[in-house]
Amino acid sequence: MAEEQVSARVDSWIWSVRLTKTRSVASDACRGGHVRVNGVRVKPAHAVRVGDEIRLRHDGRERVVVVSRIIAKRVGAAVAAECYVDKSPPPPPREEVVTVAVRARGAGRPTKRERRSLDKLFGRPGGEGRDRRE
Repeated sequence: MAEEQVSARVDSWIWSVRLTKTRSVASDACRGGHVRVNGVRVKPAHAVRVGDEIRLRHDGRERVVVVSRIIAKRVGAAVAAECYVDKSPPPPPREEVVTVAVRARGAGRPTKRERRSLDKLFGRPGGEGRDRRE
């Protein structure tokens, strides 16, 4: 790296610092209006410079980064993290997943008694006598 670059394409820079998996995903995000540089929607060939603020909506969250170094080639994660200052809001908390009851392998189908207790547990209507015809 004998000489420092002054600018780079926004789609190439986003891919190089590992904000997206591929350059085509970065280009599609630009074309779709999901990338803003200093508050303005940009095309994939827009030039980014040191100090620019880039807002990228990707994978259900918004990333806000300030460019601190220009690179054009994809680099390792440690080097990529030095090329921007992350000012993104924290990701929303994950919803707690309810554990699913797992039946023992080879136990077969639940008995009528087990099924009724499961219906009662899950609050399903008509747990009692639902197989009767009137």
